[in-house]
Amino acid sequence: AQSPEGRRIFPRMTVMENLQMGASLDNLKHYDEDVEKVFTLFPRLKERIGQRGGTLSGGEQQMLSIGRALMARPKLLLLDEPSLGLAPLIVKQIFDAIRELNKTQGLTVFLVEQNAFGALKLADRGYVMVNGNVTMSGSGKELLANPEVRAAYLEGGHH
Repeated sequence: AQSPEGRRIFPRMTVMENLQMGASLDNLKHYDEDVEKVFTLFPRLKERIGQRGGTLSGGEQQMLSIGRALMARPKLLLLDEPSLGLAPLIVKQIFDAIRELNKTQGLTVFLVEQNAFGALKLADRGYVMVNGNVTMSGSGKELLANPEVRAAYLEGGHH
């Protein structure tokens, strides 16, 4: 399942209707359980269950996009720039949720993210790309400690 850059939720549908759109026909017997898992991960969505997606804040829309993707019970979750345009507190909530999904559900997450520090803190394995080419790879910890990576992507940032 994927959560694309720009969120791409259904703006005229409610939070619940957006989540329903992500549910797989094969997993309908688990629907109530899956909705509850999304609401546990993102309690703000439960508070806004009847609200139209287009009226949610950017962070809430990102939570909804990820929640909708999770409704398909994926083995692999593709996230494209989940922190784009979000306040630091919301970015932390999103990254905490990604970590939780990986650790507790064993979900593999493929994350494309310009927030190098946040992404590498989450990553078991990381790749640094420049102009579409992989220039470095290693564990998240190795890349965080790499002087070239620190100088190019992390120095002067807020960590």
